[in-house]
Amino acid sequence: MAITLKSFIQEIAGKKAPGPSTSFTVFHIFFALELLAEEPLGRNKLAKKLNVGDGAVRTIISRLRSAGLIDASKEGCGLTAKGLEVWHQFEEVYPKRVEIPKTVLSESEFNFAFLVRNSAKKVGSGIDQRDAAIIAGARKALVIVFKDGHMRISSVSDCVEKDYPEAANQILNDLAPKDNDVIVVAGGDSALKAKRGAFAASWSLISI
Repeated sequence: MAITLKSFIQEIAGKKAPGPSTSFTVFHIFFALELLAEEPLGRNKLAKKLNVGDGAVRTIISRLRSAGLIDASKEGCGLTAKGLEVWHQFEEVYPKRVEIPKTVLSESEFNFAFLVRNSAKKVGSGIDQRDAAIIAGARKALVIVFKDGHMRISSVSDCVEKDYPEAANQILNDLAPKDNDVIVVAGGDSALKAKRGAFAASWSLISI
């Protein structure tokens, strides 16, 4: 694509004047692509999984179709070849996206983690990512940088494996980070809010 993945997805999710503001975000576009990459879904099932109303899901479907990312069949909406290409770009950026259990580092009822490939240099104190997660509905978020074989959290730990071994093992087993990767863990009152928060924080780290 001539434009970046980020600007392309933000354009799909953005407000199209004239008319009211949308009731969905970039996360819903991402999540719709993730769901439709697994199997075709009808409008009602997609709306339920995205937790949006009928009007919002109609707009999401309309915009994805206009962008050439999905088409419709008897089985429901599914990704086109272009849609699969865009989804594969997401998978390169976020190769691991998993729910994780409660640990001393992930204390919320629901916790979700995104592995963001090769983004360590974009993390400062992690405050920007935590703020993005909370604005998106998470209760808290944690930004972990994997560097020189160790996990680090700014102002918390220079070696998570040493200071929080049980939690570190859980995260390493589930996410398998490589050098310069970032792991964002967000916690929330529901699985969807935790995932939405983790996505928002991770989205702030990508520029492709």
